[in-house]
Amino acid sequence: MRQATALRSGAPRRAGRAVALALVIFWLAPAFGQTFQTIAPQAILVDYDSGAVLFEKDADVLTAPASMAKVMTAELIFRELSEGRLRLEDEFTISETAWRRGGAQAGGSSMFAVLNSRVRVEDLLRGLVIQSGNDAAIALAEGIAGTEDAFAQMMTRRARELGLAKSSFRNAWGKGDPGQLVTVREMARLAAHVIQTYPRYYGYFGEREFTWNKIRQLNRNPLLTMDIGADGLKTGNIEESGYGLVGSATQGGQRLILVVNGLKTARDRAEESRKLLQWGFRAFEGRLLFEAGETIGQAKVFGGSSGSVDLVAPRPVRLLAPRGSSEKLAARIVYDGPLLPPIEKGRKVARLKVWRGTTLALDLPLEAARDVAVGSLTRRAFDAGLELAGGWVRRLFSKS
Repeated sequence: MRQATALRSGAPRRAGRAVALALVIFWLAPAFGQTFQTIAPQAILVDYDSGAVLFEKDADVLTAPASMAKVMTAELIFRELSEGRLRLEDEFTISETAWRRGGAQAGGSSMFAVLNSRVRVEDLLRGLVIQSGNDAAIALAEGIAGTEDAFAQMMTRRARELGLAKSSFRNAWGKGDPGQLVTVREMARLAAHVIQTYPRYYGYFGEREFTWNKIRQLNRNPLLTMDIGADGLKTGNIEESGYGLVGSATQGGQRLILVVNGLKTARDRAEESRKLLQWGFRAFEGRLLFEAGETIGQAKVFGGSSGSVDLVAPRPVRLLAPRGSSEKLAARIVYDGPLLPPIEKGRKVARLKVWRGTTLALDLPLEAARDVAVGSLTRRAFDAGLELAGGWVRRLFSKS
């Protein structure tokens, strides 16, 4: 539990619009700390519920995703299905491109779809996420966008919409390309988004096997057979990337998401992933930082019926910390401001970011606790005067 809490407002900084900061410090009860070492060149372990980063290693280094790119391919298909533009019963044609570049004769993973055959979207999805079929990925891409290149552009645009600022895609199946690069941090965020947004379709990732064209194939995810609660997502391996995996597992109601990449062998990938998950479940415990609806801080409002608005989280804010750890957590409330009215209760207007040392352990949206209407003409004039005076002061100090 928390032993002490200090909250102090920081002065707004001007950079176009002001960015206001508040600093929160939490002291946790003392005991022993725990660490983890991995041979994976890139790795990250994240608590799904809180978004807390439990472990990271070169998590922001750009690297080839190989077939882990198919998680983004699946996201786009899930979205089409969820929004009613596509049905599981719809059929796509296996073009010569899909058959020749993604079929078994190409030497990569394949669902063994027949040239010019019509295949249901649901079967293509299973071929994509269970068998890692390159032919399935290309067929889905062509069925949605007309060409794989057009679909890859959709993948990158969708990545930006989801806040994945670094990851870029050039094809739907993970073929090596200098422009197809991701970070393991952003792949973990993508996995969390898929799990949260598409519960109806996420289950495909956990199916153990799939038979198509009378050929039975097992899911390539080694975690699914380890009895550790794994239920997804995807492996990858090409020369440019090494062996990688984005995975998820649940134990005791807690879900962890991991991503590793750059390993030398499939065995290393399986072992490092298993050890990282087991360590995460064993070594961490939940700490309650704020109750749902508890005021965490305030944001300034310009020209409103009130000069500030309380910030709250819609659900309890919990952080996983090493069991019995003795560490200090630093947090900032970050928003573009002052905020402009009208502001509706429940509108996301800020973010709570918590650091454990140099690791960003938590990054959650904060909502306005109440409505703030546009203020009177007198109030707006007063706020404008304060803002103008503040600008003069900041310019004066910037020149000194």
